[in-house]
Amino acid sequence: MAWFKRENKGIITTTDQKKEAPDGVWNKCPNCKKPLHQTELQENKYVCHYCNYHLRVGSKEYFEVLFDNSEFKELFANLTSGDPLNFNDNKPYTDRIKESQVKTGLKDAIRAGVGKIEGQDLVIACMDFAFIGGSMGSVVGEKIARSIDYSIKHKIPFLMISKSGGARMMEAAFSLMQMAKTSAKLALLSQAKIPYISLLTDPTTGGVTASYAMLGDINIAEPGALIGFAGPRVIKETIKKDLPKGFQTSEFVLEHGFLDFIVDRRAMKAKLGSFIKMMNN
Repeated sequence: MAWFKRENKGIITTTDQKKEAPDGVWNKCPNCKKPLHQTELQENKYVCHYCNYHLRVGSKEYFEVLFDNSEFKELFANLTSGDPLNFNDNKPYTDRIKESQVKTGLKDAIRAGVGKIEGQDLVIACMDFAFIGGSMGSVVGEKIARSIDYSIKHKIPFLMISKSGGARMMEAAFSLMQMAKTSAKLALLSQAKIPYISLLTDPTTGGVTASYAMLGDINIAEPGALIGFAGPRVIKETIKKDLPKGFQTSEFVLEHGFLDFIVDRRAMKAKLGSFIKMMNN
């Protein structure tokens, strides 16, 4: 009766015959911890199909989701950060920039592109959290400013996708100056009567929240995104009180009047397309 009895004990598969799943095929939802197949995740716009958690993604994925047929022309692709302060913490700032560029394949924490969404022209500037925490340095401010100039020149609506930990400490005052610079540029965009849409994603904090992220003609966010200035731990220690449930989530911010609406990523393209059509008409 050997059909149900193991005659040879132990694993006899040799190492070179063992097969493993290739990297990048599976992902795991940070919220419900369930495994997600990369192809299904991509088809579902990087939203968990078990719990609807919106996974953090970068500019590459947002451009795929929003632009028609994923077709766009990248703007100002070769801008890179200098090191005006010769900043050095536990390693030189220039080395940190080079490491991040190699690791992410990006030049800095933002990319800009122009294309069509639902047949309507749109300029998108999108931040990448993977590059030094999406921190706002001089390149981020300059790309936003140039993208706004492009929108004004060609009379095209502007969408800003924010995902950032705030100002980049390695550039100190040069980083903080980008708050005033981008706000001034957005005032020019408003004077030209060109729509500005601000999309806040997880996380949007610090100087980014305090400047261009909250200055949209409409401010929208993804579900469950962390939106605030200082972190909840810092606030709790400062005011010496427990914070309300859901504090600094997009739902909490919407309830208190800082957002116009929250949109599921899977419906984002249609929602933005209909808003742009309405504004253009």
